[in-house]
Amino acid sequence: MLTLRGVCKSYDAEIAVGPLDLRLLPRGRTLLVGPSGSGKSTLLRLCAGLIAPDAGELLVAGEPLRRTELTDFRRRLGYVIQEGGLFPHLRAARNVTLVARELGWSAARRRERLSELAELVQLPPALLERYPHELSGGQRQRVALMRALMLGPELLLLDEPLGALDPLTRRRLQDELLSLLEQLRCTVLMVTHDLGEALYLGEQLVVLHQGRIAQADTPAAVLADPAEGFVADFVAAALPRQLPASPVSPVS
Repeated sequence: MLTLRGVCKSYDAEIAVGPLDLRLLPRGRTLLVGPSGSGKSTLLRLCAGLIAPDAGELLVAGEPLRRTELTDFRRRLGYVIQEGGLFPHLRAARNVTLVARELGWSAARRRERLSELAELVQLPPALLERYPHELSGGQRQRVALMRALMLGPELLLLDEPLGALDPLTRRRLQDELLSLLEQLRCTVLMVTHDLGEALYLGEQLVVLHQGRIAQADTPAAVLADPAEGFVADFVAAALPRQLPASPVSPVS
């Protein structure tokens, strides 16, 4: 659905991203990894149309995205920012249905969609009446995902959606997220700093380094055949270290 061609973005004369070319897997999962400051979130915001490239263009279904089409484009995508970004003064249900309400959806249609999404993300419906501070981290992430899916997006952008969770909750939600994304079959671009998570969830892995694409390939290919020294070092640094051998206690 989305292709970036010659895209470049700078801040104060310092290049944040690009120039780069990238084609997201249609109805597939592209995972974006790289060290802090490599341009992951900037690239995601470019794909969301929240910032404009200084050079290059975004192609939607092969056609250049024009500024006059941005509002319609944004309604075709779902976006989950870091830590969910829920409005603290609104109950979970209102957070999810806010845009649909503004677009004139009937109350019955909103209720039906809300029920569908709660079942999809496995959130007990009673929790939709709570405020964000009354929910656990995992529950807030489910609500944020429901909000992103409310309008039935063709493109789903996820910025570290599981980053603030404890390891056990994160592991469980990775399994649930993979199952959910396989059901949806929409085009997905997800940012994560966790290479293991990217290898588990991704069908295409994009490794960013200093704003450029160091490698874009299948997870298996990135692991087996790093395109350059940086990728090899990044993969090696992200893999679990061997625990030192425990000293053997002498037998008394």
